[in-house]
Amino acid sequence: MNAWLILTAGKRRIRRRTRQSGPTASSQAADGRRRPVRYLVRLLALAILLALWHATQLPTVSQAAQRSLASTFAFKSTELESLSKGPYATERTVEPQLKKISSWISGVGASVALADLQQVGLSRDLCWVDPRTNTVTVMPAPGTPQAYQPFTLTPAPQLPYDRNTMAPTGCLPGDYNEDGWTDLLVYYWGRSPVLFIRKAGVPLSAAAFTPEELTTPWQRWYTDSAIQADITGDGHTDLVIGNYFPDGSRILDASATSDPDFQMNSSMTHAVNGGGPRIYLWEPPGPSGKVNFKYVPNALSYKAAHGWTLAMGAQDLTGDGLPDLYFANDFGPDVLEVNESTPGHVHLAEVRGQGNFFTPKSDVLGDDSFKGMGIAFGDLTGNGRTDIFVSNISATHGLMENNFAWINTGGPLKPGSPAPFVDESDSLGVARTGWGWDAKIGDFNNSGQSEIVQATGFNYGPKNLWPQVAELAMDNDNMLSNPANWMQDTPGWGLESNAHPVFLARNGNGQYVNIASLLGLDVEGITRAIAVGDVNGNGLLDMAIAGQWGPSYFYTNKSPDPGQWLELRLLRPVTSAPLTVRGGAAGDALRGIPEIGAQATITLPDGKHYEAQVDGGNGHAGAEAQELHFGLGSIPANSKISVTVSWRSTSGTQQSRTFTVTPGRWSVLLG
Repeated sequence: MNAWLILTAGKRRIRRRTRQSGPTASSQAADGRRRPVRYLVRLLALAILLALWHATQLPTVSQAAQRSLASTFAFKSTELESLSKGPYATERTVEPQLKKISSWISGVGASVALADLQQVGLSRDLCWVDPRTNTVTVMPAPGTPQAYQPFTLTPAPQLPYDRNTMAPTGCLPGDYNEDGWTDLLVYYWGRSPVLFIRKAGVPLSAAAFTPEELTTPWQRWYTDSAIQADITGDGHTDLVIGNYFPDGSRILDASATSDPDFQMNSSMTHAVNGGGPRIYLWEPPGPSGKVNFKYVPNALSYKAAHGWTLAMGAQDLTGDGLPDLYFANDFGPDVLEVNESTPGHVHLAEVRGQGNFFTPKSDVLGDDSFKGMGIAFGDLTGNGRTDIFVSNISATHGLMENNFAWINTGGPLKPGSPAPFVDESDSLGVARTGWGWDAKIGDFNNSGQSEIVQATGFNYGPKNLWPQVAELAMDNDNMLSNPANWMQDTPGWGLESNAHPVFLARNGNGQYVNIASLLGLDVEGITRAIAVGDVNGNGLLDMAIAGQWGPSYFYTNKSPDPGQWLELRLLRPVTSAPLTVRGGAAGDALRGIPEIGAQATITLPDGKHYEAQVDGGNGHAGAEAQELHFGLGSIPANSKISVTVSWRSTSGTQQSRTFTVTPGRWSVLLG
């Protein structure tokens, strides 16, 4: 179209000059000499336009190739059943000044996590947050033994909780008092998180958990993500809480007549007026026996501490046993912090990538202006190094940014040096998937290659909100913090309404292809959070995906002819014990505390190696199982696999042990 306009305009100019002056012999001769030059310029412009068009086209894969790729995966879907039969809400009730943009405010809230609450050595329990009913439901995963009746958790009446102004937004399993029993941290919009501490030995029910405040007195926060990580390397798991709206706001209070603390984001690209993340360090329980986490003020840079945090990740990227932190921020740059802490003292230093003349600014780590909404760590290229996948918005009609595939170049990660990560999302085929949220990386058919699962979409509605969003995106930053300057009358309006989860698998060329519709994932609509884990102990990764204002589903993995696999439970003993390695059911019977952040490096007989770290809830509102899973491909079933495990002891020193196993499920009690 642009080339046609250029050629048409040129012809019109020629005709206009001819009518005005009339042809002469000299003018005709000069025009004849100029004509080839003009045609050459037009052809050059057309060639440039065609080259730019070609450069922006996504790689295409034939339907036959997609079907062939999808034939190695299969899932059985089961809708999660809510204990509340409705009526189901479709939007949130908000304070009066936000009523006109209630669809936008209603964008988050669904969450799901996998945990071993039954103490059977398998993460076969779900903690599911359904925004339609504002409930936190604990239940056995579909297809597993139904050992107890599903139940809901609420802070009331022991702790303050008002269903009219507060709503749960996430659930993070962990052993917060280090007694060997899995607890649950539930976070909210409208109040600070609550620790639901498991009563040892009490059968699973709501009565088996005691609610305790994370921070006293409780605060009015708006939390969208939470992770566990041993920040200071003292062998105890700390907490990072990621908040979104400014503290003290009254977002969900329909009776609020004034809200002086409230502001919308101060910029679409560089906002630093959000709630931001907070770091809480584990401390021994007090005299009452209650769990004790201590807030560390000024632990983060100003940019990190005041972001609009939607997702977070903790991963040791330097090999020193300390988790480095990645903050995926809405409306502003993501932040990667290198961890230089010591036991009891937090010290983090921001690092950024380095671009060149050909690198767009937003494709440089730490300089982006995108809407970070999910994060996952894994090996995306098969070279044995840990990469970072970040969800952004890449909707055709809704802010065309791109996801990040920060590929690890293998260089040193240290303050004062460029971060060794480059964005290769385009070349890998993962740049544009829609309005992205939570993401998880795993090997779902045990081929030895990673797949990516991503939640997408924004809101249901019969009318398209995109024109108003586009207008808002071009607004002056100085006007954005005042909600009066935002969109008009959004209740009932939709944005990316026809979305469904994304399933990206690698083809023979090393590129990722979205085969979600061929696997039946298109029956689920708009989604927010994902939990991945082997709930049956059969070596196949299952997953739960939480729907936003719609159904949530559990997907049992039925992939045909999968490869060999290795799963490792890395546990810290509750009391002193020697290093113990056991396989199968004998290993599942071992009891201990999941060693969050512990790393296993496995080496196959052909020398190929894989790395993974015990996950502490990385991402947006989705927490995967705390076991390590490795797909091994077509190696013999009796292959000898070398495993090196490293972790931080409670003395603050890094430990390492190497042992040999065969494919299968193994539990390791770290001495």
